[in-house]
Amino acid sequence: MSLHFEDAQVAIHRLVVGPIDNNAFFVCCKATGEALLIDAANEPELLLRTCQALGVRQVVETHGHWDHIQAVPALRDAGYEVAIAAGDAAMLPAYDGLIEDDAVISVGRLRIRAIHTPGHTPGSTCFLVEGSPVLFSGDTLFLGGPGNTTFPGGNFAQIITSIGDRLFTPLPPETIVMPGHGENTTIGDERPHLEEWTLRRW
Repeated sequence: MSLHFEDAQVAIHRLVVGPIDNNAFFVCCKATGEALLIDAANEPELLLRTCQALGVRQVVETHGHWDHIQAVPALRDAGYEVAIAAGDAAMLPAYDGLIEDDAVISVGRLRIRAIHTPGHTPGSTCFLVEGSPVLFSGDTLFLGGPGNTTFPGGNFAQIITSIGDRLFTPLPPETIVMPGHGENTTIGDERPHLEEWTLRRW
C-alpha cells in the first residue's frame, strides 16, 4: 500500500491488485479517520486487512466489470456495505445500495460526489472529492484516452459524450484523474485530445 495523494483534508492510498493490475483506492478523511474503498477489485484478503487498518466504512464500485468486483463477496461477508449504480447492479452477485447520479457520499467530513459517465458500461460512475483536486475515473478516462467500449454494454459515442460533458466541461484543468488501471493524469492534459479520440474511434 502506498500513499498516493495527500492534502489538508484527504489521504488517498492505492493498492494495485489482481491479474490486470486494478487500482483499488482508499479515500481517508484526515479529520475523522473514516475511509471509503473505491473498487473491491481483487485479492480480498489484502483488501480486507487494509480496510480494517484504514477505517473503511463502505465500498463503492465505479462499474460492474469482473475485474473490479472480485473482492465484493468477501467484503460484504465481513460486514462492509457495497454500492453501485443501477445500470451495472446486475453485474454484481449482490450489493447493498444504489448510487444515483450527483449523489454525495459522506466519508467523515469529506464529500464524494458521484458523476454518472456511461459508455464503458451503462452504469459507469466517477467519484469527485469535493474541495480536493481529485477524480476517480474508473475505466471511463485514462492517461491517453477513453476506456474500452467493445465489451457488451459499451458505447463509444456515449463515453465521448460523458467525458466531454460530465468531466472536461465542468472540471478545472488541475483536477487529478485517478483511473481504474495505470497512472494518474489530469483533466488539463487530456482535454485537448477529445476530438482526436473521436476521430480515431478509441
